[in-house]
Amino acid sequence: MFSFDPQSYGPVFAPLLDVSRPDDLCMGRPNAAARDSLKSLRVDTAFADGRIVDRDAAECCLAGVWLLHNYFDESHSISQDIATADGSYWHGILHRREPDYGNARYWFRRVGNHPAFKPLAVEARRVAEAETSLDSHASFLLAGDDWDAFRFIDLCERVVRGKSNAGDLCLSVQRLEWQLLFDHCYRKAVG
Repeated sequence: MFSFDPQSYGPVFAPLLDVSRPDDLCMGRPNAAARDSLKSLRVDTAFADGRIVDRDAAECCLAGVWLLHNYFDESHSISQDIATADGSYWHGILHRREPDYGNARYWFRRVGNHPAFKPLAVEARRVAEAETSLDSHASFLLAGDDWDAFRFIDLCERVVRGKSNAGDLCLSVQRLEWQLLFDHCYRKAVG
């Protein structure tokens, strides 16, 4: 089971990775209390030991934190300039949450088979197995060890349009997705 500990990411990121913050399946309200801290985030100062081996992955961490706090424009301006699978992944999540599902699909096609997909599939299955009444549209989460980003986009779209009651499940999976992707990018950034 994956465990996300904000303290593992150093003193600059830790206060911004408040896991008790409510999630939003769509855009949500920007967290004004975090704005000043977010504005001061820089790759050169945000990482605990200051050593960066992959600058694109480090930039992805910044895009992810802006997105976590519902600052879509700031996150978008970072992720759209990162021509990696990680950058495309953050970009895809952002467009899924906008919601701009067609654009999200475009960016997830650019992601390919991401290293975060397998652990996400395992964690999503664990969360789905705990559901007492799993929506038929969400049953794909029980299917195996391969993550299907496109089916998840479809499920989120159904929830937002009122055609699925799997909203809480989507929020839980989305939270895990964010945590796994942030963890992946952070570890890649620092080597």
